[in-house]
Amino acid sequence: MLLVIDIGNTNIVAGGYREGDDSLLFHWRLSTDPHRTADEFGLFFNGLFAYEGLSLKDVRAVIISSVVPPLTPALEGMVEKYLGLRPLTVGPGIKTGMNILYEDPKEVGADRIVNSVAGYAKYGGPLIVVDFGTATTFDAISADGAYLGGAIAPGLGISTEALFEHAAKLSRIDLVRPKSVIGRTTVSSMQSGIIFGFAGQVDELVRRMKEELGGRAKVVATGGFAPLIAKETSTIDLVDEFLTLEGLRLIYLKNKE
Repeated sequence: MLLVIDIGNTNIVAGGYREGDDSLLFHWRLSTDPHRTADEFGLFFNGLFAYEGLSLKDVRAVIISSVVPPLTPALEGMVEKYLGLRPLTVGPGIKTGMNILYEDPKEVGADRIVNSVAGYAKYGGPLIVVDFGTATTFDAISADGAYLGGAIAPGLGISTEALFEHAAKLSRIDLVRPKSVIGRTTVSSMQSGIIFGFAGQVDELVRRMKEELGGRAKVVATGGFAPLIAKETSTIDLVDEFLTLEGLRLIYLKNKE
């Protein structure tokens, strides 16, 4: 079994793939805690595997991508201590099969490259990948599979938290679609501004990126808030919940030797 782990600023997403094919056997989403140790992660993953009726001994290889540098050694240490394996960590020197046309390729977040690899492999190019994570990222891939760059905007979660923290009379709300854009309560007004506002942001950025790509591109969304926002946009073609995990699997295969 291949264990894939994506360490994000808000969540750690992990999944297991059957050896020899692309079947995703399980997936988990954990809150990111930068203070967790390798032993805490070991106990955590041991319990998750047991819940699935599996064992850590079933894992034959591990690949990790991370945008939280302090947590990377802890996950790597967990893999070495509890699985007896040396993990592959996405970073400089790793084969991705994708030409990175950023001015400094080292600046591109591992998750953005992983998403782009999976997106191009599954949907071809030109392609725009929108990832609704802690930040909302927009990544452009050319028709011949080169990573061109993109845009980074504040994510839905941190934007709403900032609103709650700095507006004394506004309390936290459930992020669900309101019945109308014109809210008749404070709660529905906030829901309207947040959800429809983010949808509008996505549509405008995608429109401008499509222009620079020659007027056409498929648009795929991923990340925790993708199902909520994508249906309110006019530019997102489809939602792929496991795009990042699939990208990790593909990069592992390119580096298997």
